[in-house]
Amino acid sequence: MRFTTYTRYRGSLLDALNLDALLERLSDFLLDGGFAGGPHFHPYWGWSGTDDRSSVSALKDALLRALIDSGELTPEMIRELGDEGDGEGDVLAKIGQLLDELVEQLVGEGYLTIDRSPGDGERAPAPEGSSGNRPGEGRIDEGRDASLQVDFALTRKGMDFLGYRALRGLLNSMGRSSVGAHDTTHLSTGVEAGGASRPYELGDTLSLDVPSTLSRAIRRAGPGVPLELAQEDLMVHQAEYRSSCATVLMLDISHSMVLYGEDRFSPAKKVALALSHLIRSSFPGDTLRVVTFGDRGREIPLARLAAAQVGPFHTNTAEGLDISRRLLLSQKKEMRQIIMITDGKPSAMTLPDGRIYTNSGGLDPAILAHTYREVTACRKAGIHINTFMLAKDPYLVRFVERVSEIARGKAYFTSTLTLGEFVMKDFLRRRQARGSRGP
Repeated sequence: MRFTTYTRYRGSLLDALNLDALLERLSDFLLDGGFAGGPHFHPYWGWSGTDDRSSVSALKDALLRALIDSGELTPEMIRELGDEGDGEGDVLAKIGQLLDELVEQLVGEGYLTIDRSPGDGERAPAPEGSSGNRPGEGRIDEGRDASLQVDFALTRKGMDFLGYRALRGLLNSMGRSSVGAHDTTHLSTGVEAGGASRPYELGDTLSLDVPSTLSRAIRRAGPGVPLELAQEDLMVHQAEYRSSCATVLMLDISHSMVLYGEDRFSPAKKVALALSHLIRSSFPGDTLRVVTFGDRGREIPLARLAAAQVGPFHTNTAEGLDISRRLLLSQKKEMRQIIMITDGKPSAMTLPDGRIYTNSGGLDPAILAHTYREVTACRKAGIHINTFMLAKDPYLVRFVERVSEIARGKAYFTSTLTLGEFVMKDFLRRRQARGSRGP
């Protein structure tokens, strides 16, 4: 007689983890906006630590912290791993295996990519005459050294996921459950809306307001059956015109965005990802471009937004505005706007010969005049500039107010905690005034 032996199924810890929630918890780590140019040395501020936040080793450390902080890796689970193995060493090995599996799953689900350079894990030969581990010499952790040579990056799917989660959080904080298209001051009859109805005119879409039409017919001809309708009785729904919009998000990458004990750049990147997801999902006719401005202004692809970092040091607002204006004028959209997120005064400008003139000592009159000229050029091109200032120094308040006055835009003085909500409210705000089209 054949016997079948059944053993207790012990599922992997991976089966019990919520991968989406874990990825969301990693958003601050994944969108870190630290200094550009490497983890160890900063050419102006000096030593900046030893952690390479783009390495798989750093990713595993962040995963472990997220698991412990969220309570998904509990002391009971760790004790269970110890019961199954041979002690503490085996527990650590199993946790390491879990982290390896988590990274593999994030890659397999398409959230991350792994960049394995040629010769991964190979070490340079020791200098002639040297040998390994002499008495008194240090020890090199070759496993960690190899791991540090493997980098990861967010994929488009990973960025879209973080953008969706950031957008959901922002809309929830604003009391919104959904969003629609942009509302403008121009009225049409092409789509359904809640505006007051008006008499039909030749060429209108026949979107009849039936109660109002019947009421007019009864007032004209009196009650009776059949009721004859005349053209003058027809009332049509009045709808707000839905326009397409081109947006450039200008992000300040000067050194002050990560100094003074506060990371202001990572929240700005979160807002950019949320705005990108909002536009793709709810405003398919819209466009979003991103321009960074430090010593120089330049456009960066949305696909590289998550990896963007702060540095160099000055704030070339004028060149950022110039690039943004040219990008917007190249697009045939009915609305064009610049959303500028910054925390400092303009301290640099690009000279006609391409050299950069900088002055961090105060509000330089030449830099200010050049910046205001670019603001004026945007206004003449019909481009709105809305500025979100992350600092409240009096001289910055005066600068932003002047920019808003010239550009006929709006200024918001906010913090990293409320930045996203302010940007979304500005982007989604309804224009209540009715009249002619245009700003």
